[in-house]
Amino acid sequence: MTATATTPAAAPTAPATTTAQAPAARPGTPGTDRTGAHGPEAADVIAGARDRIDALDDRIIGLIQERMAVSAVVQDARITSGGRRVNLSREMEILGRYRDALGRPGTALAMTMLELCRGRI
Repeated sequence: MTATATTPAAAPTAPATTTAQAPAARPGTPGTDRTGAHGPEAADVIAGARDRIDALDDRIIGLIQERMAVSAVVQDARITSGGRRVNLSREMEILGRYRDALGRPGTALAMTMLELCRGRI
């Protein structure tokens, strides 16, 4: 029996780690990072506020999806009873509520939400 020379298998290497660094400033905006801030304190405030905005957006999206499901129940009940899928007077009430609460952009927001909630024909 002859001895065969074996070489140790190469040990897997861990990926190189680097320390986190702030993104480089954009050209033409010295001292700013991706937040647009000109200092670390402002960057921290902006980053925290953006995290909160992202969490609020997640909740808003969830609420709209819930509204879509409830709207589908209403539409199904209306159609099953012989009515129309869309009740325009109700939609006008909703548009008015959003306009009163948010101004003219609220009307556009309500129109988009109503479009989402009407479902497919």
